[in-house]
Amino acid sequence: MKRIASAVVSPTGPNYAHSIETAGFTLLADEPLGGGGRNAGPAPYNLLLASLGACTAITLKMYADRKGWDIGALKVALTLSKDSEGGTFIERTLDSDAKLDDGRWLKLLDIATKTPVTKTLLAGASITTRRAEVA
Repeated sequence: MKRIASAVVSPTGPNYAHSIETAGFTLLADEPLGGGGRNAGPAPYNLLLASLGACTAITLKMYADRKGWDIGALKVALTLSKDSEGGTFIERTLDSDAKLDDGRWLKLLDIATKTPVTKTLLAGASITTRRAEVA
């Protein structure tokens, strides 16, 4: 099995603030004030949307570069919602300051559905949880 990414999350306090170490970067996650946190960083669902949005923007830029297309400053806006039955819905909207014809927009919209993080979210991922080895 090929390792794609890794992260270590540690409490930094107070309350729910946590440090995320990944790929040589340090990020901060927290809950909003209304959720008992101190709003010191994005909440986990915001980080999930950030990951999906970044993957979408990067993949579309890579695709456009390979095709020689100028897609301008492409923006990806995302919203996560839940319904009363517990269903989760993500709405992704693409916008660009470049004048793209309908054919290019259709291709970009199609490619967006095939980005690695999109495919992972749609397929689900097997998650195992274990206790660390006792020293």
